[in-house]
Parts: sequence; structure tokens; C-alpha cells
Amino acid sequence: MEIADLTPLESRIRHAFARGEAVDVRPEHGAPRSPDVAAGPSVRAAVLRGLLLSGPVEDGEIPALCLRGVTITGRLDLAYAEIPYPIQLMACDFENTPDLSEARVRRLDLRASRLPALTAPGLRVEGDLLLADCQVSGPIQLGYARVEGNINAPRLMAQGEVVLEAAQVARALDLEDARLHNPQALALNAPSLSLGTVLNAGGLRAEGRVRLTGTKAGGWISFIEARLYNPGGVALGLSSCEARQLTLRDAEPIKGEVRLHHSTFKAIEADPKVWPDAVRLEGLVYESLSPRLPAAQRLPLLEHDQDGFVPHSYQQLAHTYRGAGEDGEARTVLLVAQRRHRRTLPWPARLWGHIQDVTVGYGFRPARAVAWLLALLLVGTVTYGLHEPPRAEPGKGPQFNALAYAADLLLPVIDFGQEKTFAPTGVHQWLAYLLVAAGWVFATTVAAGVTRSLKRQ
Repeated sequence: MEIADLTPLESRIRHAFARGEAVDVRPEHGAPRSPDVAAGPSVRAAVLRGLLLSGPVEDGEIPALCLRGVTITGRLDLAYAEIPYPIQLMACDFENTPDLSEARVRRLDLRASRLPALTAPGLRVEGDLLLADCQVSGPIQLGYARVEGNINAPRLMAQGEVVLEAAQVARALDLEDARLHNPQALALNAPSLSLGTVLNAGGLRAEGRVRLTGTKAGGWISFIEARLYNPGGVALGLSSCEARQLTLRDAEPIKGEVRLHHSTFKAIEADPKVWPDAVRLEGLVYESLSPRLPAAQRLPLLEHDQDGFVPHSYQQLAHTYRGAGEDGEARTVLLVAQRRHRRTLPWPARLWGHIQDVTVGYGFRPARAVAWLLALLLVGTVTYGLHEPPRAEPGKGPQFNALAYAADLLLPVIDFGQEKTFAPTGVHQWLAYLLVAAGWVFATTVAAGVTRSLKRQ
């Protein structure tokens, strides 16, 4: 393009480019951009493309495209381009969607700009990608992008799908206070996202699905004070993720399903009220939970698992309590797990389960077993103390002792010589049968409970 074809503003930009100087045409330099700000003076996208691909270079100067407050007309097509200069198009209005597919740039700064969409799959950025305060009325395509610095997008406003599938970010992805609006569809689509440090989505407002399946973060994933809204669908998908910490501190109750199955976190921070009525937790692994709460407040979440009874979820929660030194809470979790499992069994097994529950709490309530033993022993001792049974063979055997006789009936592995010596009749004979049967049930139940408890140590 000949210099004579350039407008005065474009000529000014051309000379500033060669020196790496900024051209700011905003009425008030540095003033924050608001949605109702009118579009600035026009610059043709073809002119900017020409500068970036073959612009003038002055000796001793480092070229850079630094524009603020202009309107870019036409389509800025930089697909597959290799641009060795930083690009700053700050607070600019794009009439058409810029295309940076498979482009390679030093640094890309689009802060506070307004775009119909952004097409940049496979983009390579040697520094930071800056999208703070951008207003995008369509999708943002950054799938398979590689950013050697940060993706900095606080307060981003996007009306379409934000795609970061298989993107690699050497440092952090910052979506603090962003607004992603794509109802009943994908608001943030970032499966297999790789982050060197953190995903900061504190204060995020997402209407639509947030999909982070397979994401790996060297630090934490934060949804502090976030609002995730996708009723009737998946609101937050974190399946197969790995991070040091997942936090939803002070987040609003999530509207929509949450998927955390087969993910691994060292710590999870979330109040129980944050979780929705539909979750998937199979294979979720974690070391600690905060805030510190009793098991009774954590267990309802496991009831909401869409896969039904998932033994691993109860074992994991019990393991976490045991690791924190709260063995009583761990036993509570395992007892509830047995009761939940019982509902899935046929009726004979359910009946036997009820017996184990009432007698010894499936082995997790040993004090209950002692109470039953003492109660039955007391009944037998008092009854036979008041009504001594006749001898089976007159004149033979030891002297009658009501306590020893009741214990002989009740404890199948102990023989005091009383049971075979005396033979009660009538209702007292039926009581003897009852004590013998209760003793065997008690012994079998204790053995089963102890075995189950030892297996979990």
C-alpha cells in the first residue's frame, strides 16, 4: 500500500510503529472503558496487517503496534502469520472478527476492546495474552493455543462459547469477575487445559456449562464467590482434573450438575450448601476438606450421587476423617455406607443387615454390643433367679447359679456346666431358646462386624 493511500491517522500509526510508540486517540487518555463509549476514529485492518507483516523498521528502534481507542474496519487477518513484534490494540472496536489462527506473536494485548468474536485456534504467544475488560459478543476460539506467559482476562464479558480446549498456559489463567453468557450451552469449554500455576475464576459469573474435563493445574483452581448457573444441565465439569486445591469458598449454590469423578486434589474447600442436588463423585480423591465439619453435614452430598451408591466415595470421606485424627467421624461415615448399601440388597440380606445394625452397628458401635449383652444377661439372671429350673438328672451336677446359667445360654463359646445340668420348662424353656439364639446371632454379628472393621484399617 502506497503512503499516499493512507489517512492522516494511518500515516501517524505507520511512523509510530517504526519507533514502537503508542498512538492513543481516546478523548481522555487512560480513562476506563465503559460499554456506552462511542467508537473512535477508523483505521483499516489492511493497513495494520501490512505494518505487522512488512512495516518500516528504523535503525536502533524496536517496532511495536500500540493503538488505543481506534475503530478497526475490515477483517484483521493474521492467520498463520509470524509476527516478531508486540501487538497492543487496547480499547479498540473491531467491526469484524479478527483471525489469528495458528499465528505466532510476541505479546497480544486486547484489553478493553470490543469484538464480535475472536478466532485464534492454535495461537502461539511468547508472552502474555491480555483480554481484561474485553466485550466479546460471540465465541472466543483459543483451542490448542500455547501461551508462554499468562492469559489475563479479568472482567471479560463474552456472549458466546469461550474455547480453550487443549490450550497450554505456562503460568496462570485469570478469569476473575468475568461474565460468560451462553445459556444451555458451553460457556467455558476447556477440556485438557494445562496450567503451570492457577486457574483464578474468583467472582466468575457463568451462565452455561463450565467444562474443565482433564484440566491439570500446578497450583489451585479457584471459584471463590463464583456463580455457576446451568439448571437442567452440567454447571461445572471437573472430571479427571488434577490440582493442589479446589476452592469454592463463599460461592453461590451451584445451579446444575457438578461432575468431579476421577479427579485428584490435595484439598477441597467448599461449604456443603454450595453443592447441587446432582453430583458425580466416583473416583474422586482428596486429602483434606475445609471448613472442618462433622460427618453428618458432609454425608448428604454422597446421597446425591447420580451413579447411586458409590462405595469409594464413603471410603474416601472416612479416610479423610481418619487422616485428620477424627476416628469417630470416620466410623460414622462407614456405618452410613453400610446402611446405604443395605438398601440395594434383596430382603433376606436386608434383614440380616438390620440385625447387624441394631446389635453392633455393623461393628462400628462396639458399645452397643456390650449394652445388648448386659441387658440379655440381666433378663436371664433375674428370671431364672426367681424361677430356678429343675435339674435334668436329679442329684447330679453343680449347684444352680442364675448368673452362670444365663451366661451359659447366652455365650455359645463358654461352658460353665449349667446349661446341660438344668432343664427349664414352659415359658422359661422358650426364654432359654431365645437366649441361645440371641447368643449365636450376637456372636456371628460381632465376628462379621469385627472382620469388616479390620478390613478397613
